This record gives sequence, C-alpha cells and structure tokens, in this order.
Amino acid sequence: MQGDEIGEKRKVWTDEERLELAAKLDAELDEYINNLEKKSYTEGWPEDRWQEEMEKHPFFMKKPPEPGDELSPLMEGLQQLKYGEDENTPEELANNYKEDGNFNYKYKKYRLAILGYTTGIKTKCKDDNLMAQLYNNRAAAHFMLQNYRSCLNDCKLALKLKSQYPKALSRAATCSFHIKDYDQCIDLCDQFLDQNPTDKTISKLRSNSVIAKERLQRDKRKQERTEKKSDKEDEKLLETISRKGINLELTNDKQKLELRDLEPQVPQIAQSRVHFDEKDKLVWPVMILYPETQQTDFIQNFHEDTLLIEQLIELFEEPPEWDVKHCYTIENINVYFEGKNKCSIHKVDIQSTLNEILRDKQFIVRGGTPAFLILVKSSEAEKHFLANY
Repeated sequence: MQGDEIGEKRKVWTDEERLELAAKLDAELDEYINNLEKKSYTEGWPEDRWQEEMEKHPFFMKKPPEPGDELSPLMEGLQQLKYGEDENTPEELANNYKEDGNFNYKYKKYRLAILGYTTGIKTKCKDDNLMAQLYNNRAAAHFMLQNYRSCLNDCKLALKLKSQYPKALSRAATCSFHIKDYDQCIDLCDQFLDQNPTDKTISKLRSNSVIAKERLQRDKRKQERTEKKSDKEDEKLLETISRKGINLELTNDKQKLELRDLEPQVPQIAQSRVHFDEKDKLVWPVMILYPETQQTDFIQNFHEDTLLIEQLIELFEEPPEWDVKHCYTIENINVYFEGKNKCSIHKVDIQSTLNEILRDKQFIVRGGTPAFLILVKSSEAEKHFLANY
C-alpha cells in the first residue's frame, strides 16, 4: 500500500518541462561562473620572456652565467656543490677549476681558461700531479696568446712538480726559441731528446736554435765592430774640429768638446750631424735665417771646401715663395753671423769657403749647426737689425 501511495505522489515530467529546467540550470551555471572573482596567475613565466627565463635554468642554459649575473636558486646550489669549500676538498676544487679551464680552452677562450687554471692553482692542493697539470695547461693557454715568457715560467713550474713531463718540456723549449734564448732552448731540447730521441719536431727545433744562435753571435760581433769603428770615427771627428780651431758652444762645464755638442738641435736637420766625406773632409748642416721675414732655410750637407756664394746661388736660383718683391738676390743681400754671447754681429765674405768662415775666431757653432743671417742691402730692416748690436 505504501508503495502505491508513493507512486501516486511522484510527479511526471513532460519533455517541455525537462527542456525548460535544463535551460534554467545552464543559465544559473553561466551566471555563477561569470560572477567568480577573476585572479591573475603571477607565478608563471611571462609570455614575452619565457625563453629568457628558461635559459636561466641550468638544464636548458646555452652558455655559462657571466660574472655578476643573477643566478637561479638551483644554479646557486649547483655552484655551491661544485665550488664550495665546505663541500669540496682542495683537490676536488682544483680539479673542478681545471675542468672549467679545459672547457674554455676547447672553445678558444684562452683568457678565461687562464683564469680557471689560476683559480685552481690558488687552492694549493697537495696533489703534485694535478698542480703540474694546472701549470702546464695554463702554459698552453699563454702560448696560444703568444705570451711566451709567461708560458715558459709556467712550464718550469710544472717541471718542478713533475720532472718527466714531455708536454711542458717541449713547450718550454719552443718558448725559449721564440724569446731568442737559444742556449736555454738547446738545453731543453737535449733534455727532451734524452727521453724521446726519435722526436723529429724537437730535433728540428734544436737544429734551428743552433743556426739562430750562430747567426745572433755573428750579428753581435758585426755590431761590435761597427760600434768600435764608429767610436774611432767619433774620436777622429772631435780631434779634427779641435785641430782646425773651430769654436763650438759647449754643453758641459769642463769646457771639453763632446759628441753631444755636435748634435743638431733643430728637428729638420737632426739626422744630419757633421761628418766626414770619403776624403776625410768635414760636411756640416747649416741654417740660413731671414730676420726680416722670419723665414728659415736648411742646408743639410754643406761641404767645408764649398764657397758660400755657390750655396747661395743654388739657394736663390728660384725666388722663394715668400719673397714677393724678389728682393733676395745674390747682388742684393748681405750675410752676417753672430759672435760670442750673441753680443756682436759680423759680416761674411761670401767668396770664402765654409771652412774659412768657421775658423774665424769670432764664429761660434751653436747646437752643432753653423748659422747665417741674410738681410737685404741697405734696407730699413738691415739698419734696424744692426742697430741692436
């Protein structure tokens, strides 16, 4: 009975009612979803920087971090495991830094490789073999940078720790050749060949070093002979000038003529010091001054037996650009020189040779260079100039 009563009270839904109820429930669900509080997800990687963020992860990064770069916590942890002094023995640290150096060396980053090997050396681990490797590897990096002296020093340090070290020995010999220490090169080659007598590369290096040593010694002997000859030539030059009675302004307090007294002080003729010709005659650099126009001429090689007029004719063969009025001609000029202490002025006979002029007791050669002043005859400039003496 009870079951029949329940059955009688059960509502019978028509198809239209079911559709209406379903639509109502859908609308209510949509409204609920739309009314939910919208929250942004801030813990993920920004869409525009996801690749950059991924490369910070040690598993995905394409290159090691640069000094000063921000490290991810995972990378910091890995570095601590590899480089932390609390986590590693000195030997482990030295080996880790050696691996870093080898990695950079492989990719031709030799300066970074040197840094890695140097840091490994600073651990001062007790493994002599490992330390020798660090010195040898650093030497290799220095060699690639052509730092031959630094390379040689590291090779020697490696050999102190490991005497039988062919790589260090051969590289040390090569560096010695590059820095032209041929005696050391030959000695190192001999040490290497004692262990490896058939090595063709080191045998050739030794032969080249012997040849280079002989050439260097020959060049040195030649240089010594040249210097000795030059010294004798200089002594002869000083003696000749003194014997001729030519007065020079001296730079020392001993009143003794020295080579530096013959050095021209003017850059234009600095390489034209007085010298001998093939007949042991003096050839001087000479300076010509034009006080009125503030111009200067230089005669680099004025032979002592040449007449002054001959040089002047050559000098004024064509009027100087600055001589607009063409006043400076052989017939229209006077030539002077200043006497001792520049307190007097003396007219020059242009028909005299340079040697004759220089031997005048009033003439002083200053700065290794005889100087003459040229003025237009009877000009106001000449009168004003002469009035100053």
